[in-house]
Amino acid sequence: MTGFDYERLFAALPQPHALFDKDLRFVAANGALEASLGLDIAELRGQSVFNVFPGGGEAGDRLRLCLDRVLQSGRRSSIAFLRHDGPTLEGTAGETGPRYWSFTCSPILDAAGQTEFIVASIANVTELAERAEGLGRWPLRVVPSEAALIESAKDVEEAYLETANQVDEFRRLFRQAPGMVAVLDGPGQVFTFVNDSLSRFVGKRPLLGRPFPEALPELASQGFADLLATVIETGRPIAGESAHMSLRRSAEDEAPTEIYFDFTCNPLMDEDGQITGVFFQGADRTEAVRASRRHRILVDELNHRVKNTLSTVQAMARQSFRNIQDPAEAQYAFEARIMALSQAHNVLSARRWESAGLSVLLARELSGFSPDRVSVKGPNIMLESKPAIALAMVFHELASNAARYGALRPDGEGTLNIDWKIEHRENKRVLHFSWNEFAPHIRPEPLKPGFGIKVLKRIVEGELAGSLSLDLKPKGLACRLQVHLSGMGDIETSVA
Repeated sequence: MTGFDYERLFAALPQPHALFDKDLRFVAANGALEASLGLDIAELRGQSVFNVFPGGGEAGDRLRLCLDRVLQSGRRSSIAFLRHDGPTLEGTAGETGPRYWSFTCSPILDAAGQTEFIVASIANVTELAERAEGLGRWPLRVVPSEAALIESAKDVEEAYLETANQVDEFRRLFRQAPGMVAVLDGPGQVFTFVNDSLSRFVGKRPLLGRPFPEALPELASQGFADLLATVIETGRPIAGESAHMSLRRSAEDEAPTEIYFDFTCNPLMDEDGQITGVFFQGADRTEAVRASRRHRILVDELNHRVKNTLSTVQAMARQSFRNIQDPAEAQYAFEARIMALSQAHNVLSARRWESAGLSVLLARELSGFSPDRVSVKGPNIMLESKPAIALAMVFHELASNAARYGALRPDGEGTLNIDWKIEHRENKRVLHFSWNEFAPHIRPEPLKPGFGIKVLKRIVEGELAGSLSLDLKPKGLACRLQVHLSGMGDIETSVA
């Protein structure tokens, strides 16, 4: 029938037929429908279906439900009897009495499997309905078989509507399910159902009516299309846990992001046992996997820090109690160092071990001294855990020395000036820190190469790979250090 004129065939059909577009407007009508309605196609074309047939009330809702079902599902839908009490066409005079119509609506699908047009077979069954309603008034005019046929048609329609409502309810539940759900049809893996969870997971891409390789090419190229094909070919379900793939969540994304998901792919079969597609269920595990990774990293980091801390405590214990002359003094010094270490840990813990402010560490160490005797000035630098703990121990040794021998002795009137700045040097940032004591009424004692000085040198020159300068001037101790801070955060504000 190559070259056959199907438009002429459509026009010659004895049963009234119409063609609607996706906006439910008349595209075409054959001569039988024009005669049935008493209207010309020129009057119908472009008009809404609901300008001709019921648009409101129960009848309008039934017609809209029937047409929407065809648009959404791509399947045929019918109405046995539809009562219409209004005029034939808005603004057009015509028959105004109640009429009854029968609809059988079938989809015309596009290349993607979406409903592009609806062809409707429409019959005016007013006389048949009136004869059924007049069963007791015109017994001689009624053929019992016709009445039975009408009742049977009504029963069929009611059963169909009930089934359709149940299907719609199941579709609504699946659409709102927290897990990802999809149905893919045939070897082409065409999406025929996608719920909201899966739509959000893939960045709300258009999936319905599209083959899987076309809709999600990144996942298809990573082997998931082959997996679906295996399910269809073998009829065996396939499942996976925390499957790792890459996906662009939106068209604006320049690079794909890592995703992780659990999934189960089960074959779908028809009544004859033939495999027709795949039922996909999944759960987004991306954040859970990332959280698990962060947890493992934190545990490893914690183990590393605990080992370093124990090594520090061990070194402090050895030095504090080596060649002791006063056990009580050695115990006090050791406990003070442990307390300084603990305070640095508290500052870091408050910020989840991400960073600590240099000024905060100083404030903790100098909190026992009068603010009138201490001047602190410098930008509030955020330090990572390693330099934070190291500098906290440096501050403790300097403050302990100042409290026992220098400017912060309780019986003196000395003062302490602290300042620091940041120098940018060859894409690196260097901390310049100055500790200057002024104690005019205290005769400074010579520096002794004790544990405190050893701690300062070991931390600054060894652990932080910096430089340390200690100078005992006539009026107090001057300490300067330079440290490379690769883990330093942005400068937030100045501290005066």
